[in-house]
Amino acid sequence: MRLLIVGSLHGQLSAATKIAMDRGATVTQTEAIDGAMKVLRSGRGADLLMVDVSLDIADLVARLGQELIHVPIVACGIDSDARAAVAAIRAGAKEYIPLPPDPELIAAVLSAVAEDALDLIYRDDAMARIVQLADQVAPSEASILITGESGTGKEVLARHVHRKSNRADKPFISVNCAAIPENLLESELFGHEKGAFTGAIARRIGKFEEASGGTLLLDEISEMDVRLQAKLLRALQERVIDRVGGARPVPVDIRIVATSNRNLGDEVKAGRFREDLLYRLNVVNLALPALRDRPADILELGAHFAAKYAEANGLPQRKLSPEARRRLVAARWPGNVRELENTIHRAVLLAQGEEIDVDAIRAPDGGSLGPADAAGPAAQAAMTAEAVTRNLVGLTVAEVERDLILDTLDHCLGNRTHAAKILGISIRTLRNKLNQYTDEGLDVPAHGEARVAGA
Repeated sequence: MRLLIVGSLHGQLSAATKIAMDRGATVTQTEAIDGAMKVLRSGRGADLLMVDVSLDIADLVARLGQELIHVPIVACGIDSDARAAVAAIRAGAKEYIPLPPDPELIAAVLSAVAEDALDLIYRDDAMARIVQLADQVAPSEASILITGESGTGKEVLARHVHRKSNRADKPFISVNCAAIPENLLESELFGHEKGAFTGAIARRIGKFEEASGGTLLLDEISEMDVRLQAKLLRALQERVIDRVGGARPVPVDIRIVATSNRNLGDEVKAGRFREDLLYRLNVVNLALPALRDRPADILELGAHFAAKYAEANGLPQRKLSPEARRRLVAARWPGNVRELENTIHRAVLLAQGEEIDVDAIRAPDGGSLGPADAAGPAAQAAMTAEAVTRNLVGLTVAEVERDLILDTLDHCLGNRTHAAKILGISIRTLRNKLNQYTDEGLDVPAHGEARVAGA
């Protein structure tokens, strides 16, 4: 977490600085907005600005917008600055923190900024294999291409790779190639010199230099113009970049992770993506499966989001009811994890009673969630596995073994030889177990018989 504090407030923000550093943040402090802009242009960057409410926050927001610098702002002031607090929020600040600073409040703000990026939650085997591969290649310097549908968690996985890499103590910088206008993306990536184009009022360090020593995420790289792809390829091959309007190359030391929700092979065939760039990026491919193809993750994430939004909204913690879980697993989830999160957030707000019931699991328009195309095998397998797991909770190993042996024998209509083969044990071991169960007063079926129902 990189925190930039702007202003002084008679030393109160210095106290906030100490609290933030104690919480693991890297802190830079400057007295005025001009100083803050210099820090942001210099490539040192920030994940969060904490700004003295007496400064002109509206001007700061406008200047950030003009230079396409995207960073959240939290205003800080003494308790009596009610009007200034309202004005700061209206100007574009995300939150207002009263001073003197409360350590828990500072910690909560820092956590809120970083929280979503740190959550890598999974249980499904399909996702576990991807995470295992990510952990294996993370310490290397290889470029990584993460593919998958929108909302599957590509950026979350990219941040996980960074945290597991040898660059974890260096910056992680993300650029959404689809969100920045084509004519401005080059400056955003490579920076520019003063006067390079209209509006370039000062030198601006780009994301390549800002990420120096760390990881640069190129999100939705398939949206990048082919002309700019050529410059990106040079940067990757030669480890140098050219600022817009610059006279000499600038060396860079970064690890590239790129994401795409499109098939880049198809984009190459269509002439929209350079084949040589694809080879350079796709040293390792982490292909994230759609949420509907990892049903166990639906339940794991659903429980996580239910707890998260109950706490965030001051509501009681409620578990998902069995029927609600079945509804979640059976849904198609075209928006993947992002859609599931919104659905659970809405369900937490609508739920009544001790559980989040199926009535609270609704689409945004209040209707029912659509069924998944593959709600058959995958969904039923997940639900069956979950039901079996729930039935085993609270039993001893001996009790689980006993039930398995008797159920298998019941299935074989008392045929000891057949049951022993299915169980993978010797006929002698099976007979010893059955003698033990008979001595305990249990009903053991004879040859050609099944147990009495309910026994």
